[in-house]
Formats: sequence, structure tokens, C-alpha cells
Amino acid sequence: MTQALPLTIEAHSELLDKFSRLKSVTNKLEAQFNFHTLTANWYGDEDEILIIQLFLETPVSFNICQGEMEQLLPSEVIISHFSDDVISCFNERAQQIRCIIAITETELELLILQPKLLTNFIQAKIHKVLNLIAQQQSLPSI
Repeated sequence: MTQALPLTIEAHSELLDKFSRLKSVTNKLEAQFNFHTLTANWYGDEDEILIIQLFLETPVSFNICQGEMEQLLPSEVIISHFSDDVISCFNERAQQIRCIIAITETELELLILQPKLLTNFIQAKIHKVLNLIAQQQSLPSI
């Protein structure tokens, strides 16, 4: 039996269609960031492991997801707008964070023109978001 990793990265199907390497990039970064968060002791209490789900979205799908998140009851979750293109939803009872990250139109245009930037760009964006989560959750930066 395999156990799910505490940090997962999923990309919207439209992004996967645009960037054929994106799935392998997110798989690699998922492993890398799980290792970094583990070594930073984000999962010290095995009974209350923080589950982090990161979703890479298009501008359109980001707006849809943001609207759905904002419909959730405040008693169930804490919603944080980290920036115009990053929103997170923390369910304290479930110890789960769902974070929606938009790849903006400008970023998409850049990545289409220069596909070699894809890995480093996605890595930098997710790294920044994880450090925002760390700050919010009083965890060490990675």
C-alpha cells in the first residue's frame, strides 16, 4: 500500500495541453518540495500532518476556483489572498491547505515564447507560495 505524499501539485488540463513537459515538471517538483518540507520539519507531528494541495490554473480556471472558494463558510476554512494570482484555503480541522495558483496571461505568453523557462519558472513560483504558507502556518521557510 502506498501512502499519499503530504504535498501534491496538479496542473489544469488546459495547461497540460499547452506544455507537454508540465506533468513531468510537476512530478519532479512535487518530489523535490516534499523533500524540502520534510527536512524543514513541516511534518513533525505524524498524527497531524499538514496536507498541502497546489493547483496550477489558467486565468479563467483560477477565477472559477476563486469564486468557489469564496462560497465556503468562514467557520469551515480560512481563506488567504496571498496575491492577485494566489489564493489559499486552510481547513484547520482537516489540517489541509488547498492553494490555487494562476499562471497569468503574461506568464503564459512568456512560457509559450520561451518554453525552456518552464521548469525554473514553475519552481520559483511554487517555492514562493510554499514560503508564504510557511509564514502563515508558523513553519520554517524552505
